[in-house]
Amino acid sequence: QVELVESGGGLVRPGDSLRVSCAASGRMSSSSAMAWFRQSPGKEREFVAAIRWSGGSTHYADSVKGRFTISRDKAKNTGYLQMESLNVEDTAVYYCAAGMGVILSSLRVGDAYAYWGQGTQVTVSS
Repeated sequence: QVELVESGGGLVRPGDSLRVSCAASGRMSSSSAMAWFRQSPGKEREFVAAIRWSGGSTHYADSVKGRFTISRDKAKNTGYLQMESLNVEDTAVYYCAAGMGVILSSLRVGDAYAYWGQGTQVTVSS
């Protein structure tokens, strides 16, 4: 069992940076993956980024590639999403997710992740 708690959301201006964190309680096994998804009002949940917990390989949605960086600190059992050059379209609730044995083709699929955090609001507004 893994519990995830996100933190670090807030209100920022366009062009600003923000880092959100996801603290995991419980063991993140070597086959684990952690991902970030987001959901805006009236829109479906969308994949943002994922990272293999052991090897650290990363995957990004095209909409955030080059602006967002996913990382993890295995010693702290915590994942991060560093967001740069934020724009109003990035406004959403950001959810952290974790799963064991997530295969490559499913890294971008929400149903592949068994554990979810409560979400943290990121609002980009001038």
